[in-house]
Amino acid sequence: MSPDSRSSIFENLKTGLRRPVQIGLAAALLTALVVLFIPNSYRSEARLLPVEARGGSGMGQFAGAAAALGLGLPGESGPDANFVDVLNSRWMRENLLATEFQFHFRSWRFGADRARQETLYAFLDEKNLDRAVKRMDQVLAVSRDLKSKVVTFSAETRSPELSREIVRRATALLDQFEQQKGRTRGGEKAAFAEARLAEARKEMAQAEGVLQGFLENNRNYQVSADPAVRLRGERLSMELRLRQQLVTTLALNREEALLQAKDDVPILNVLDAGNLPIEKSGPARAMLVLGMFMLATAGALGWGMRDRLRAFLRDE
Repeated sequence: MSPDSRSSIFENLKTGLRRPVQIGLAAALLTALVVLFIPNSYRSEARLLPVEARGGSGMGQFAGAAAALGLGLPGESGPDANFVDVLNSRWMRENLLATEFQFHFRSWRFGADRARQETLYAFLDEKNLDRAVKRMDQVLAVSRDLKSKVVTFSAETRSPELSREIVRRATALLDQFEQQKGRTRGGEKAAFAEARLAEARKEMAQAEGVLQGFLENNRNYQVSADPAVRLRGERLSMELRLRQQLVTTLALNREEALLQAKDDVPILNVLDAGNLPIEKSGPARAMLVLGMFMLATAGALGWGMRDRLRAFLRDE
């Protein structure tokens, strides 16, 4: 190929690309002007350590070795297995929406930083509660690492203070839910033990009354000449001892149920509390501008070559 041919091809290519590149630059400049006024978003993040399971089952060493290898035992689940579900639940989101927060907020990027005090529902400004709950998918994000079992959740809004307060409020609500659930489960066991203990004490009191009435008329029944009297006295004494043993056993079971109820309540191990974000998490203005430039340039280039593409497709 001669130098003149190469120069001609280069000039044609340069001429063909000049206008698409100009259109791309214009679109990128317009995009830059638009995204310049978009408010920044800020993300606050918290992490929760896994809760250690209480009580030995003989599988602790095997579970630890499996965790070190990144594996898990079949059926293995800790007290924190439902943390992600609770954080993603409608109960959690409705409580967050109903909470009143104090924060500073800018309506646009270069606007004044004004103090606001309102509920999250009012801040999101949705028409109804269902839409606000659905909108929370864009605010609250929850995940759990399969290997380390660390639960990570974050909140992203246009106010750094609001993002932090949402994360901290979610942590408090999660702790409140786990406390109430544990107390309810253990409380039911303790309440059943308490009711059964009250019944056993009444039965013991009745056995004492019957034996007392018998002894008033048969003080020395052990040496009585009547075998029936001796037998009845032994039966009543045995019945009373049985009731006393039952009361003692139920009292111990009640105390055990109360202790178990306390142990069943998982304690949140907060590794990272909600921080006050300084750096923005979005929007990615440079990527938006670059993407618009490439898209507009490619579109203009394709439009300019539409006749050649049409002829090429016809030949095919």
